[in-house]
Amino acid sequence: MYDLKPKTFNFESVKGISKKQLDEHYKLYTGYVTKLNEIWNTPYSPDNYTDSNPTYSKMRSLKLGETYSLNGVKLHNLYFENMTGGNNTPYGPIFNAIINKFLTYENFISYLTNVGLSMRGWAVLTLDLLDNSLHIVGSDSHDNGAVWLSCPILIMDVYEHSYFMDFGTDRKKYISTFIENINWNVLNERFEKYMPSMKPTDIKSKNINKSRYFPYNF
Repeated sequence: MYDLKPKTFNFESVKGISKKQLDEHYKLYTGYVTKLNEIWNTPYSPDNYTDSNPTYSKMRSLKLGETYSLNGVKLHNLYFENMTGGNNTPYGPIFNAIINKFLTYENFISYLTNVGLSMRGWAVLTLDLLDNSLHIVGSDSHDNGAVWLSCPILIMDVYEHSYFMDFGTDRKKYISTFIENINWNVLNERFEKYMPSMKPTDIKSKNINKSRYFPYNF
């Protein structure tokens, strides 16, 4: 039996977003965990799935619910983790890689902001294994626009439920506040974790030198 538990996060460390907003958002996340447990604990009996087809069927509904709740759990785990805990000064190997890709920190923030303003669900900085390079991708929902074999470094939720209580329709202000709360320790840990997936030649060609350190002064 599956009995996944929601992770806990230090919301007290978040600046500019109210505890009420974060707590209400967290409730939605726990709902995804509950439904994922329910789906994964659903026994399979061939007699219950005699009408399977891609228009409407029990199996189609089950599988759509599974990917939506599974991605909902994973994305929120990553989102809450990379916006809590402090360590808000950009630095380290991931910062170096961002500068190599986007040329300046300002370009990176501008790109991330515009993706966040353009999507209905998520903006994700990811290390993609097709070209072993950073990309910012967008998705309109948990299971719409997700990219396989791509390693998420920074997750930003832009659903209205993530900011509406505090910011109303001012999504841009929410995005700016989220950026100020990015935990760069978490981003560097993720980047270091995924770096072994890159070939040494790719690391060298992209000038990703893990010993370099670039603090950014706001």
